[in-house]
Amino acid sequence: MEIKEVSLAKAAGVDRRIVVSTVSSILSDRNLHKLFAGIQPAGSLLKNIAKDLGFGVVELEADAKKPSIISAATALLSGKRISIRQIYAKDPELFENPTLVIITERPIPGALISQFSKIPGVTKVSIL
Repeated sequence: MEIKEVSLAKAAGVDRRIVVSTVSSILSDRNLHKLFAGIQPAGSLLKNIAKDLGFGVVELEADAKKPSIISAATALLSGKRISIRQIYAKDPELFENPTLVIITERPIPGALISQFSKIPGVTKVSIL
């Protein structure tokens, strides 16, 4: 998809020349060019339409430095025989409050909130 420099500059709140300069810098640096050229979209995220599809959503805000949060959350769901459709995590380097979002085959019982809360590193649980 091509995006005009003016549109990108407007969205970023900068002058068009900043966009042109930044793109030139990226293209002229072998490592940066390789990095940016290798980024691929993750696919369609189902969070906003999960309810319409009859799926469940649990969102865990957590300390990303703590290990095993994903494995503990998936084990909890597996123990309740709830299948997982999708999992994605917001990168802690890019987001102030990183979250782990799990989309499940069916709605998640509210009673699981307390069990998700007991996972080491989890600071907030939302079932949507």
